[in-house]
Amino acid sequence: MNKFKDKLDAYFKISERGSTVRTEIVAGLTTFFAMCYILAVNPGAIGATFGDPDAQIFNAVYIATAIGAIVGTLLMGLYAKQPFAQAPGMGLNSFFWVAFILPCLIAGSDLVAGYQKGLSIILISGIVFLVLSLTGARTAITRALPDCLKKAIPAGIGLFIAFIGMKNSGLIQANQYTFVQLGNIAIFDSSNTVASGNSGASYHDWQAIAPIIVSFIGFLLIAVLAKKKLKGGIFIGILATTILYYLFTWSLPDFSFTNIGQAFKNFGEVGIVGAFKGFKYLFDFDGGSVFGGIMSIIMLVITFCLVDMFDTMGTLQGTAAAADALDAEGNPQDLNKCLACDSIATVVGACVGTSTVTTYVESASGVAEGGRTGLTAVVVAALFFVAMFLSPLFAIIPGAATAPALMYVGVLMLKNFREVDMEDVCSAVPAFLTLLMMPLTYSISNGIAVGMISYTVLTICTGNFKKKDITVAVLAVLFLVRFLCIYM
Repeated sequence: MNKFKDKLDAYFKISERGSTVRTEIVAGLTTFFAMCYILAVNPGAIGATFGDPDAQIFNAVYIATAIGAIVGTLLMGLYAKQPFAQAPGMGLNSFFWVAFILPCLIAGSDLVAGYQKGLSIILISGIVFLVLSLTGARTAITRALPDCLKKAIPAGIGLFIAFIGMKNSGLIQANQYTFVQLGNIAIFDSSNTVASGNSGASYHDWQAIAPIIVSFIGFLLIAVLAKKKLKGGIFIGILATTILYYLFTWSLPDFSFTNIGQAFKNFGEVGIVGAFKGFKYLFDFDGGSVFGGIMSIIMLVITFCLVDMFDTMGTLQGTAAAADALDAEGNPQDLNKCLACDSIATVVGACVGTSTVTTYVESASGVAEGGRTGLTAVVVAALFFVAMFLSPLFAIIPGAATAPALMYVGVLMLKNFREVDMEDVCSAVPAFLTLLMMPLTYSISNGIAVGMISYTVLTICTGNFKKKDITVAVLAVLFLVRFLCIYM
């Protein structure tokens, strides 16, 4: 046993990075529980069941989501040896549905054809990613980011993660007048009531209130455990909040394994190698303009490339900063390897039936738990493999239990913003916009894009534009074209 631990230590450099095998395992568990929601959300985002009565796409994407996460995360752990997890990205999956599934629904055409056509686009964009990674172009782009954006990106991701956690818990909710509002925990509430017995009194549904209260208690619990310097505090917080959730809602987890076989069946029928089947639909312009069709394909590929590139870049910058894994220039260590893992995972994901695979911001929860090596990622990948067959078992962790972990990670990552030079407008304004736009637009890449555009305009107008800023300026123009041509 000791020899095995020694080999693990030597391969992943666990002791060298100031960690232990136990810490890495706990960190892997924490990251997995913070992001395993993607197993249910991604199939819903791509293969919404309305219009697809047999749920073929939904089932195929479920298995493909797990495989994409397993492959990408294993690569990150065994090749890059970093504690970052990967899975199909949020935002891009919704755009996938709007671009390829929705038109088929409107036209009454074959949904599977639209799904497979979209996979072909993802495959092409993944190959472009891979070429850019292998040639070092993606690394060069990352290194070209100005220092103010490198400092603002981790903080912006922290706010974004906290925003996701608060939304998942119900602590903040939508409001048609003010966009967001504090979650409603009023016990007696005339705006959202149900009848109470014979008295006719009205009260707010406790099932809606409980997750909000539970998640806030969980958040404070994690903070207390962190102050006490207790190892595994975030993971303990998730488990404790899960128990509180079922106690507060007076409910039991629902276990049902009936759909597992059907999911694998549909995966074999429409998901795996669907990207290659989709090429016969991709260039079928059906009497339309060939030039217009090709330009549409190019624009879609560029869109997926840009969004994934900067989602991954931002996530790596943020989580590496939290893990103290930045080099002397403030860039993530082993950046080439990390970007290659992301590219290969996207290609594999397209081949098995899911949208773009990217590095997950929830990796920061494992990093906050002490994860510093690839062993953390290997643990996450192993849990995704188990979850592929035992999804109902992992579904018992409610969003109200993982939300506190995301909120606390936001606290940890916000500290990076204090290093921004707020006396220099050319530094302060782009950093501020990057910080703010990530949570408000629900997109890491949008935040980086707005930061780049503002940085380029300010440096040009104030005479501070330098030769090293040319790369950022070119990317700013590309993002501006994307904003003007495609809304997502």
